Amino acid sequence: MSRRTLPAPGTTGSTAMLFGAELRHAREAAGFSQSDLARLVHCDRSLIARIESGQRVPRRGCVDQCDEVLGTQGLLARIWSRVDWSAEVEHPDWFRRFVELEADAVELRKFQLQVVPGLLQTERYARALFTRGADTRDDRSVEERVAARLSRQHRFLDPRGPLLVVILDEGVIHRVVGSASVMAEQLAHLLAVAEQPNIALQVAPFGHHEVIGPDTSMTLVRLPDRSEWAYSECLDRGHFSNHPDALALHARTYDLVRANALSVRQSNALITSVMEGFDRNGRPEPQHDSLAKEQSQRRQRRRLHRGGPRIPRPRTGT
Repeated sequence: MSRRTLPAPGTTGSTAMLFGAELRHAREAAGFSQSDLARLVHCDRSLIARIESGQRVPRRGCVDQCDEVLGTQGLLARIWSRVDWSAEVEHPDWFRRFVELEADAVELRKFQLQVVPGLLQTERYARALFTRGADTRDDRSVEERVAARLSRQHRFLDPRGPLLVVILDEGVIHRVVGSASVMAEQLAHLLAVAEQPNIALQVAPFGHHEVIGPDTSMTLVRLPDRSEWAYSECLDRGHFSNHPDALALHARTYDLVRANALSVRQSNALITSVMEGFDRNGRPEPQHDSLAKEQSQRRQRRRLHRGGPRIPRPRTGT
């Protein structure tokens, strides 16, 4: 398997510079200075200068505004969506290997234990994750990582794209990342993408580990040649395997987790309920109210799930 590369960019030295050159060309063709464009899209002139010089990865919202102001009819957004922004980010070798697998995959089956998977994250949710512990005085690295993450999504957010099956541990949709308003937007996004024909989204309810379940997030990857890989992460490295025995074990574990998950309809109802529970003004609920609601939801999930498939526990002794 070889890494995908962009066409030769001519005199540009990176994909960020390639986009910047196109923005500068469109701006000059419209007869605007950098200050003119900055005023029209409500940002600082230095931001436009940094984007055009390839020193700053632009946000998608800014790109859409530039398209509107410059009358480029979505050209800049189309270029932005085709740029491999992940090439601008220095990923560890093990994660770069996973990105390459993901880029070629025809099917992904994911179980996510802590956060929404990158392929389904909103821009604000991804930024909140990347700014944890980051030096906000220089946000270039954060913006590059956000753009890189969003650029990986395009294949899968196309209804004709690869099959993407995602199981979220219920804690993922309750755990606040960024703020309550960020979470409400993220959960609304999950409901929207779950309507696509190539995406299936389910929630594994609280307590599913009491039956069966991995203690870490995992991904099963199928490539065009029908070969398969299993991938999981720990704190500082990724683990890959294509050994038949390991693949069979991981596939069995995944199938059991999915069998024990809520149905798609039940999952949508739960996500909707949690989304509506976040305060519209962005204030998180009081902790005692949140805990009471979580306990109530656990009881409700168990009642809902009693009619679903049950997996017998292994008996001890003889």
